[in-house]
Amino acid sequence: MPVFPLGAHVDAEGARFAVASTSADAVEVCLVDGVGELTERRVELTERTFGVWHGHVPGVRPGQRYGYRVHGPYRPWDGLRANPAKILVDPYTRRITGTVTNLQAARGWVNDPMTGTESTIDSLGHVPLSVVTAPDVPAPGDRPDVPWSETVITELHVRGYTMCHPDVPPEHRGTYLGMTHPAVLQHLRRTGVTAVELLPVTAIAEEPPLLARRLPNYWGYATLGFLAPHAGYASVPGAEVEEFRAMVAALHSVGIEVILDVVPNHTAEGGVGGTTLSYRGLDAPAYYSLGGNGHDADITGTGNTLDSGSPTVIRLVCDALRHWVTTYGVDGFRIDLASVLGRPRSGAFDPNAPLLTSIAIDPVLSRVKLIAEPWDATGEGYRVGGFGVAWSEWNGRYRDAVRDFWRGHGGIGEVASRLTGSSDLYKHSGRRPWASVNFVTAHDGFTLRDLVSYNHKHNEGNLENNHDGTDDNRSQNFGVEGETDSPVIVSRRLATARAMLGTLLLSTGTPMVLAGDERWRTQHGNNNAYCRDDETSWTDWSPGGRDREAAGSMTAFTARVAAIRRSSPALQRDTFYRDGEVLWWHPEGRRIGGHDWHDGDLHTLGLMRDEWLLLMHAGDNAIPATLPPNGPFVPELDSTRPDGAPASCRPLPGGTTITLPPRSLLLLRRTP
Repeated sequence: MPVFPLGAHVDAEGARFAVASTSADAVEVCLVDGVGELTERRVELTERTFGVWHGHVPGVRPGQRYGYRVHGPYRPWDGLRANPAKILVDPYTRRITGTVTNLQAARGWVNDPMTGTESTIDSLGHVPLSVVTAPDVPAPGDRPDVPWSETVITELHVRGYTMCHPDVPPEHRGTYLGMTHPAVLQHLRRTGVTAVELLPVTAIAEEPPLLARRLPNYWGYATLGFLAPHAGYASVPGAEVEEFRAMVAALHSVGIEVILDVVPNHTAEGGVGGTTLSYRGLDAPAYYSLGGNGHDADITGTGNTLDSGSPTVIRLVCDALRHWVTTYGVDGFRIDLASVLGRPRSGAFDPNAPLLTSIAIDPVLSRVKLIAEPWDATGEGYRVGGFGVAWSEWNGRYRDAVRDFWRGHGGIGEVASRLTGSSDLYKHSGRRPWASVNFVTAHDGFTLRDLVSYNHKHNEGNLENNHDGTDDNRSQNFGVEGETDSPVIVSRRLATARAMLGTLLLSTGTPMVLAGDERWRTQHGNNNAYCRDDETSWTDWSPGGRDREAAGSMTAFTARVAAIRRSSPALQRDTFYRDGEVLWWHPEGRRIGGHDWHDGDLHTLGLMRDEWLLLMHAGDNAIPATLPPNGPFVPELDSTRPDGAPASCRPLPGGTTITLPPRSLLLLRRTP
């Protein structure tokens, strides 16, 4: 009988089950039936090959719920926590049903996770179950296949993006099908999006701390099943597989790629005091990085860390990613806390570590977009610029430099490097400028509106006494913390936000915009809304009053800048600039010299590349600026205008002195 593939796979006679566990003494597959009062039939898997327990069960058809029960040693001090009272989700299941409804039943221990005894409470009926699915249908071969240099990403949450959309039918709001609505697709295309980067859509389970506070993991960074779409985003219960495929097909039909944010660094089970839902009960030492005393090593900040040096983990992660590409047709992955994948057994970072290398050389995965979040929860994990040639990276140094520049902090040297593709970070490894995924805001942190409205985080609604979330926001509030009726302050905030958004879309590299920023979305100062499945996190598509006007103008501005970028190969550069290809221009009408780069009082920067002149002035007061002599120059974008359209497109001769308003960005095109 074949060992692979792992998981449950039906044939004409029944289904073959295969699950990895090197520490188990016996494994049973449990077939579950009934509603309310559940019943189960246990079948022992008697074959064991290569550390995989497997067997064939006649009569099993798609839709059958099941789980595993593992018999073996319970020695927490050695990291071994087999407990047959706990029914376990199959790591390779393609579908998961149910949620954790009883935290005590979901735990594998009583009294103390290290010194107590194993729990005898049967978890059946209180925890999620796996579901047998029909054989996978290969994804269609026609993909947008957008070149990296032309890629514009928006990071969005499937549920939050359409929950308040008035054009989406109520039954489809917040679901995979909500993303297929023509109004949603049209908006994405209008604002220049070529790829959506979806916050986690793999099946999740709430972690123990959130269960205790009765809050959801809205962001979804709590994976339970790496191959299963999250059931909560289906409009019809049990239809998540079909609806996910429909979403991908709809986005592809308008030329938009689908990139999944995946979390192969930890699971929803939490630390040793957490739950036993799958991996911990199957074979904790094979899945988790453990300390010498049986505790979970934690370099993720979540309580546990998947061991990227374990063959079991390497196989699971690669099989799961390949499944999303071949079955659903996704176009790439953003790897959450990707530094963990380069730290086998939670040790030192190695860009050539087994799991990173396995993904990069996989014949399927090497053909899709691969994006690393190049840090984890420790100092050792901060590795911006340190990944291999196959990887693009979220560039946190770009985010910090642009935020600092537009709040008037520091010199111009750092932001200049970020504007031109961060060659200091990516060129040495043989990568291209698009390896730098540039962003100013993301799900983790302030929205663009809040970035110019708050000096401090306001996370009280998370019920953690405002201790969660970063304090390093590099934000500004223009004299008032939070919302204000002052038209002067509102105008300054909008102008600065437009300048930052323009900077992002006109920089060399791959721009990533946080969905909702173009709609002037606020989280009211919450910079860590991971547990807020409400209006705090949802995109407001029908704001009232002044917000309606701001949302409309911000959308128009975004669309204008995106169109300019899309129309010019020079703004979608595929190679790094060489010496002499870029002119750095001082507002006094001269080249920027060596001493200028270290002038902490210089908050104005001109960048001349190809036919484009970009002028950025972050000062609080208007200043005169003399244009380079090789004109004339035609204004194309003015961030002080609500929609970005310049007040005049009259050509300006070279050497003309113009006035740069406070916190302004101006883009001009040099004409013959």
